[in-house]
Amino acid sequence: METVCEHTHGGDEEEEQAGADDEAMLWSIQEALERQTLQIGASACGATAVVDVLKALGTDVTAEEADHCVQTRLRRNESALPDYLLSRSEAGATHTQLIQGAEAASRGKVIGRFFHLHPHRRIKLVPWLASWIRKGAVPVATMNMQLTVSQGEEVPDAWHHQLIFGVSSNAVFMTNPLDVVSEGEMHQRLCSESVLLIRREDILQRLTPDCCLSSLSEIQLDLRWKALDVEGQVTQMILDEEQDQDRPKLTHITIPAAYSSGITLFTLRHSELGQELLSAPELPLL
Repeated sequence: METVCEHTHGGDEEEEQAGADDEAMLWSIQEALERQTLQIGASACGATAVVDVLKALGTDVTAEEADHCVQTRLRRNESALPDYLLSRSEAGATHTQLIQGAEAASRGKVIGRFFHLHPHRRIKLVPWLASWIRKGAVPVATMNMQLTVSQGEEVPDAWHHQLIFGVSSNAVFMTNPLDVVSEGEMHQRLCSESVLLIRREDILQRLTPDCCLSSLSEIQLDLRWKALDVEGQVTQMILDEEQDQDRPKLTHITIPAAYSSGITLFTLRHSELGQELLSAPELPLL
């Protein structure tokens, strides 16, 4: 996948200056270790990020209050397959819920602005983040973690929201969990269609004799269910079970997801930076 790493190479002095321009930290790594909030509940990575956003902006809220304000949605694990898949497509929170949650939990003091990174945008990710962080903005990444899986590793079963507490040349530092990711890998996660892979075992264990697969194409909230032929994917998975055990089988099906990949920047409402953030243009398409 094409990344936004398009650095030019000049002399040593030029490279040192470029590296300096790419560095910005809200917290040191030690401060992040001490201050970060670890996952506060099931599917609550978004609310967890909001706790730390507000902390970074000078407002402390409890995990319970943040989760209530974000209105985290849970998976309906005991539901029949069609409703289970619908719950999976929206479990957790969207960037809109994070923005609304941060505003509500801070009593209107904090605002957020989301920047789409899909389709591809004309942007150098680390310098762009560094510029906003130096001004005092707090970034949160909304990422499709299923896109950057090394061969042989298990595919994660969810998207993820993480607070970005700093960047340096070709590196992005995040909390929950504390992690450092290269600019290229980060951009892959941030430039994704709104889809989610569901594991084979999660499908097969919910297939019952009275399961109505046709309802998968009748979900009126989102025509993408029909466009992705979710019903056909499940049917193929059933056929795989009935055929030769040695033949390759579908490991996942693809369903629509409620999330959009990109970066949400948060800051104080009544500040010059708040006005700059709200008036900033959308990132241009590549």
